[in-house]
Amino acid sequence: MPKQKQPTALAVAQEAAILTVAVAIIAAAVYFFLVPSHASVSSISGLGIVLSNFVPLPLSAITMILNVVLLIIGFFTCGREFGAKTVYTSILLPVFIGLFERLFPDIGSLTDSQELDVLCYILVVSVGLSILFNRNASSGGLDIVAKIMNKYLHIELGRAMSLSGMCVALSAALVYDKKTVVLSVLGTYFNGLVLDHFIFDQNIKRRVCIITKKEEELRHFILTDLHSGATVYESYGAYNMEKRREIITIVDKGEYQKLMNFMNREDPQAFITVYTVSDMRYQPKT
Repeated sequence: MPKQKQPTALAVAQEAAILTVAVAIIAAAVYFFLVPSHASVSSISGLGIVLSNFVPLPLSAITMILNVVLLIIGFFTCGREFGAKTVYTSILLPVFIGLFERLFPDIGSLTDSQELDVLCYILVVSVGLSILFNRNASSGGLDIVAKIMNKYLHIELGRAMSLSGMCVALSAALVYDKKTVVLSVLGTYFNGLVLDHFIFDQNIKRRVCIITKKEEELRHFILTDLHSGATVYESYGAYNMEKRREIITIVDKGEYQKLMNFMNREDPQAFITVYTVSDMRYQPKT
């Protein structure tokens, strides 16, 4: 097995800078929008907002304590699968919140609307979280809870995230009114939808399977015009067992439109099936 190349100091510094910016965005979303709304939207910081009504500590300190405790529990229960990135972001998040507490003490709502605060939080935090997830990192907190639930309760990871997020949202009922609880639950739900859009929808491609009489023209178009690849399979029609060849290619949104325009022009009678693809992996030989 070939040795993996070690990242250079510059690459490590660039990665750390990207993670730092992402965490700063998340911390800003929490402090400037989530805190004034009093909503508890699917995050450890949201739980910290609720606990700050019972514990005489600033939100940054509560978040730090919760993240450190969860990291320790995570290492004992799930091993070292969280990695250095999760440790770094888990510690950095309350540091940034503490910095905002010092720079902007007793800040009120920027929108003068609880609903708009929750909406702004969802949009801003999704940007930061999508950067982290696309760098194979996370903000810790509920991600650790979800992994523990996945390992010991055998709950699918996405469902475990949703369940733990809803539990945090419902904790708002301990101290806040019904409106805030409803906003917390709805915010948690829509936060998941928006985050899915930021993370997955940007990478969605289409797997297009085509059987056409203009096989050679199609193959040439895919390779030279779309600059994409394709796979050719032999297939047989079930009715008369006629042998045909099926061309399969994976394209993005723009390439798909060009491909469909080409097929409508060259062979409107072609048989085409289309599938949505959100993840592609190539496993090199070792």
